[in-house]
Amino acid sequence: MADTLKTRAAVDPRRRAQRRKRRLAVVFVLPALLLLGALVVYPVLFSVGRSLFDASGDRFVGAANYSEMFSDPATLKAIRNSTIWVVVAPALLTGIGLVLAVLTEKVRWATAFKLVLFLPMAVSFLAAGIIFRLAYEQDPDRGVLNAAVVGVHDAFEDPAAYPTARARENQGLTGGAGGPYTTEQAVAPGRTVTIGFVGVSPDAMPEGAKAAAVREPGPDGLGGVVYLDFAPGGGGVQGKVDPAEKGLPGMTVEAVRDGRTAATATTAADGSFRFAGLDDGDYTVRLPASNFAAPYEGVNWLGPALVTPAVIGAYLWVWTGFAMVLIGAGLAAIPRDALEAARMDGATEGQIFRKITVPLLAPVLTVVFVTLVINVMKVFDLVWIIAPGPVQEEANVLATRMWLVSFGGGNDQGLGSALSVLLLLLVVPAMIFNVRRFKRSGA
Repeated sequence: MADTLKTRAAVDPRRRAQRRKRRLAVVFVLPALLLLGALVVYPVLFSVGRSLFDASGDRFVGAANYSEMFSDPATLKAIRNSTIWVVVAPALLTGIGLVLAVLTEKVRWATAFKLVLFLPMAVSFLAAGIIFRLAYEQDPDRGVLNAAVVGVHDAFEDPAAYPTARARENQGLTGGAGGPYTTEQAVAPGRTVTIGFVGVSPDAMPEGAKAAAVREPGPDGLGGVVYLDFAPGGGGVQGKVDPAEKGLPGMTVEAVRDGRTAATATTAADGSFRFAGLDDGDYTVRLPASNFAAPYEGVNWLGPALVTPAVIGAYLWVWTGFAMVLIGAGLAAIPRDALEAARMDGATEGQIFRKITVPLLAPVLTVVFVTLVINVMKVFDLVWIIAPGPVQEEANVLATRMWLVSFGGGNDQGLGSALSVLLLLLVVPAMIFNVRRFKRSGA
């Protein structure tokens, strides 16, 4: 009996100490639990309940919002775009991060290289969106990407000489704006033709342009001049070459007979041209449309077809550093003796990468991929800022569609709450997968 009392007396203080520890733990955890309940649990429960009511929130509609969600074309487009994001962005980022992590181990300035790639993570999505909205501008004078595209294009294909030029009226030419222009009356060898144009700004004239002059054709040729039928300060006679008017150099001119091009010439600095060695007969003079083609403006990055890939490109710029650093940390933990043993056995770097590095990095790659999947499901800022208003619907994802329906003019928080519940249901499985993997790795 005495031994039993002593045992109880020894146990009771330990139990009281454990109870005090539990109470103290509850005191410390309670603020976090209250914040979690107020900021996470309550909004989730409220959204689930609100999704069962109509736009006003007064009438219970059950699952009507959910059925409408899957019948609304705009919402289906947002679901399609979210699917593209989930399939494309995490896979690309994980692959790019893996390649960069491996390459940085082989460069001398690896730390500086990683710093440069990681810097976009310090930029907010708002700032990144503004940067890429400007970079994707259609005007090559403002958008850096189209400036590069146009520069490459013009390096391989000469731009049109005079895209704004148009023929002066009532001078015997057929053809509309943009060409081609052809003389109405046929002419025989030994004759000359004068062709006047307007619509060319004096600032757009080539530096070497000289005063317009007609070249003598000779007995077996055709001659003429293509000129700007406008004299600075006014004056002169329309349809006639005046001393103050300049020729249009670099124009392609064709002599056409029976529908076929018999000869081709290019206008000189004074706008004159000459076809020599022509057979007897009647010819018309034609200026091809290539002289007046509109300049190449580059790619419409923010058009309906490319707006989603363009926004994904901006997302890759921001998050590549994140993927590279995480995968690089996993790469640093790989035992080097396995790699060296493979090299001593004659394995190539490609074989080592495919059969040793990637399998050993599989847990890290999975964590990075799933984390990015969770992130892209919630992407909002970049889509909202980069996509212009006319194509906003083409770029919408679930997060932006939810905001538009609820607050951006739709004023239907019942449908918006249903979209938020759908987004939650899509994110939760990936989150559970990540938490379980972290627990396994921690164990």
